[in-house]
Amino acid sequence: MHPFSNHIQLGYYGVLPFLACIFATLIFGTSEALLQAFTFYSLGISAFCAGILWRPGDQSKTHAIMAVLLVMPFPLLAFANTVTVLSYLAICYPLILVFERGMPAWQNYHKDYHKMRFILTSVLFVSHLFMIAQQYELSRSI
Repeated sequence: MHPFSNHIQLGYYGVLPFLACIFATLIFGTSEALLQAFTFYSLGISAFCAGILWRPGDQSKTHAIMAVLLVMPFPLLAFANTVTVLSYLAICYPLILVFERGMPAWQNYHKDYHKMRFILTSVLFVSHLFMIAQQYELSRSI
């Protein structure tokens, strides 16, 4: 068992609430409560991921600034509509992966961790697109 096995398991467990919101949408139909639960959980997870990237002293000043810039708009997102927030978050996850891959520590991570990060980023990107479509569907039915 390699040292990143716990990180990998926690990563996959962390995507379960996203999938639960999607499956609930498919089973019960689109609702504002499910969209909000998905959005709020996504905001928390993306802030956590961006926060992990911020390692003062272990990275260049540029990487530190980029990690902080990803979460700077979060207070302003409170005033944005759901589609804007979900769109921002859909873009945020691939950016977090790009920044993480640019860090020197990335080379020390196990190949299974690399694979897990790519899979989770892909799943989260597609799930955000799905929820954006659900928001459009909800606004059309009102």
